[in-house]
Amino acid sequence: MAEEEGPTVELRQRKKPKSSENKESAKEEKINDTPIPERAPKYVLFQRFAKIFIGCLAALTSGMMYSLYLSAYHERKFWFSNRQELEREITFQGDSAIYYSYYKDMLKAPSFERGVYELTHNNKTVSLKTINAVQQMSLYPELITSILYHATGSNEIMEPVYFYVSIVLGLQGIYVIALFVTSWLMSGTWLAGMLTVAWFIINRVDTTRIEYSIPLRENWALPYFACQVAALTGYLKSKLNTSVQRFCYVLINVSTYTFMMMWEYSHYLLFLQAISLFLLDIFSLEQNDKVYEVYKIYILSLFVGYLLQFENPALLVSPLLSLVAALMLAKCLQLNVKKGTCVAKIMKVINFYLVCTLTVTLNIIMKMFVPHRENGHMLKFLEVKFGLNMTKNFTMNWLLCQESLQAPSQDFFLRLTQSSLLPFYILVLVICFLSMMQVIFRRINGKSLKETVTLEDGRIGERPEIIYHVIHTILLGSLAMVIEGLKYIWIPYMCMLAAFGVCSPELWMTLFKWLRLRTVHPVLLALILSMAVPTIIGLSLWKEFFPRLMTELTELQEFYDPDTVELMTWIKRQAPVAAVFAGSPQLMGAIKLCTGWMVTSLPLYNDDDLLKRNENIYQIYSKRSAEDIYKILTSYKANYLIVEDAICNEVGTMRGCRVKDLLDIANGHVVCEEGDKLTYSKYGRFCHEVKINYSPYVNYFTRVYWNRSYFVYKINTVISFQS
Repeated sequence: MAEEEGPTVELRQRKKPKSSENKESAKEEKINDTPIPERAPKYVLFQRFAKIFIGCLAALTSGMMYSLYLSAYHERKFWFSNRQELEREITFQGDSAIYYSYYKDMLKAPSFERGVYELTHNNKTVSLKTINAVQQMSLYPELITSILYHATGSNEIMEPVYFYVSIVLGLQGIYVIALFVTSWLMSGTWLAGMLTVAWFIINRVDTTRIEYSIPLRENWALPYFACQVAALTGYLKSKLNTSVQRFCYVLINVSTYTFMMMWEYSHYLLFLQAISLFLLDIFSLEQNDKVYEVYKIYILSLFVGYLLQFENPALLVSPLLSLVAALMLAKCLQLNVKKGTCVAKIMKVINFYLVCTLTVTLNIIMKMFVPHRENGHMLKFLEVKFGLNMTKNFTMNWLLCQESLQAPSQDFFLRLTQSSLLPFYILVLVICFLSMMQVIFRRINGKSLKETVTLEDGRIGERPEIIYHVIHTILLGSLAMVIEGLKYIWIPYMCMLAAFGVCSPELWMTLFKWLRLRTVHPVLLALILSMAVPTIIGLSLWKEFFPRLMTELTELQEFYDPDTVELMTWIKRQAPVAAVFAGSPQLMGAIKLCTGWMVTSLPLYNDDDLLKRNENIYQIYSKRSAEDIYKILTSYKANYLIVEDAICNEVGTMRGCRVKDLLDIANGHVVCEEGDKLTYSKYGRFCHEVKINYSPYVNYFTRVYWNRSYFVYKINTVISFQS
């Protein structure tokens, strides 16, 4: 028995090493793949620590210096510290004045809870209208800032306006840091971050509107979106430490939630990001799990935003929710399909068609069952913008005439070319895009991607975070070519992508692989160019643009508007507290901020009723009778009318875009031209006629104040008709 058992034991023992041999070889392969050398691990760790430390220091310094630069420029431009409170507040124009006025209201409230209640049930801003200002105007930045102002004890140190401005300018520093980190993560060198910041500041006219309108929602929101993009870039990287990946995931969550609360149009921007991730996933350029984890964040953000924005229906009918829901449903149909098979390829095509169809279908269904009116004018505007519809509506034509909603001008491209941003952006984008197409064709032909891509391979298109940014920047750029206002979202990422490319050896190596360079060692040349090109760009930018930036800080640009100051002073001293003022929406925003008096309209364009009010009040610059204007103003319980000379006698540079021209078109009061059968009005232009003080205008309106720019008329309650 023992002799018979011996061989069997030996056989078992021979099989065992075979199974363990595979395990040992797999372990050896893992050990060989480990990038940390055995000879000098302390030196490598110190080198990595020094690189990260210097990069973080450079990023923080860049953000702080940019915030200080903006603060100094703002002080020089408006001479802010040497002005009275009223003159400071006048620097907030249009809708910016409305946002800051609610911040003031929160500080005046006896308690935070009472302040929030008054904003959510606000009937002291617009006559005959109770609005939820927090929901309608996305006032969470003002709520948070008012809490911080009291909680930090800043009310004993600085004035409210300085605290408010400092918070926004500080966020711009965070914006720059996030762009720095994103470029650093993509290129592997903090030199790319420095070049990103340089291009961002030099092209400040096209990267931000902070110097013109500080309280704008985009100035609050875009820094958080930049943080989200930086975290998403790190999260999409193929080889990532578990703890780092977890940190990036948490940061994506927090920044997405915050971004959703800061800006009413944030879900549209996230929709473009979701499309980019969907295309990244459809070509199998990234693991499905990571992409679908981001989709879950979108859904949670929409849910939290819906609750915190008082059940805002705009989020339920948003294309983002429809797209993410369609993606989740489509994923359930592909769980049991084996990757790499012919069926899987067919399913990819079906999946793309299915997601597109489901997205449109779900969005239509949601709009059928969810009552909504928000941003409905945007669809009408896009129809007219792309020539799908024609209209003589005043509001639509007025929006089409706005510079920010038109196609970019030639000067825009000239500025980007002079700063060398546009040429390098196009170079980087073309190389990354072509490399991405190579990867897609390899996948279609059944070739698997390499698990570890080295510098010698020259395959930058296999990195998922790069491909995401390429798709995203193409989408943003396409929209910016139609609507110039979107350049403030596109150009910052244009700076980041161009800086990453010129500082990345991998991008140069990809180019050399295509050129089949053999005279010089391509890896060595790629490393040299990734250091030399950004250095040359940086030195040329320093030489040409740094003196201009310093000149901006030394020149004192005094903001002087005595006529508006006199008007606001007269209202505060002479007008009754219960008075209601009517005039252009931009001026009404300033009156609400500087005096606190009630107005008939606001410079906001996300509410149909307010848009209709604006159009009706603008009739004071049309060819309508005194009786018509009187009926319009009294229907809104207005007590005073303010006529602005700048609008009444406007000399517009763009033909047909003056307010009075648009009103004449809407009312049919223009000369017969180009086949239009429009006739003259039998009435003169109201804003001219009311100044002459003759009947019947004096029967309805009594002039009570005037200066070089403004004419204030009291609307008579008792009409005495004169012959």
